[in-house]
Amino acid sequence: MSLSTQKLKVLILCTANSARSQMAEGLLRELATDRADVYSAGAKPSRVNPYAIAAMRERGIDISGQSSDHLSKYLAREFDYVITVCDKAAETCPVFPGGAARIHWSFPDPAAVSGEDDDVLRSFIKVRDGLERRLGEWFSSLG
Repeated sequence: MSLSTQKLKVLILCTANSARSQMAEGLLRELATDRADVYSAGAKPSRVNPYAIAAMRERGIDISGQSSDHLSKYLAREFDYVITVCDKAAETCPVFPGGAARIHWSFPDPAAVSGEDDDVLRSFIKVRDGLERRLGEWFSSLG
């Protein structure tokens, strides 16, 4: 789908919908501005991770108002793209109506890092930066 025809509909999935998918949602909303409707969800949603909020705040993007949603909320919707950002989500991702193109990018779970606050935040920032690079390259390739 060309970006010039209509708004893209993009769903980003990760198991807990707490970190990687939340950051990717915020990043793609920022990147796409009004050219895409972006959502995120998970098979076992929890809450938006405070470290994800902090990592995004450092980047100038506020995701504190985003919610952690179950993917069932979106099963009846049609999407142009469904992007999985963790391996488990890629394995368990259901088929969405409308023939959404599926994209998988494997990113490590920054929430699995333990230690001092600074160490944990650095792991979130590293994943955030990787997501931003991937999303930027992908979105640019759409034209």
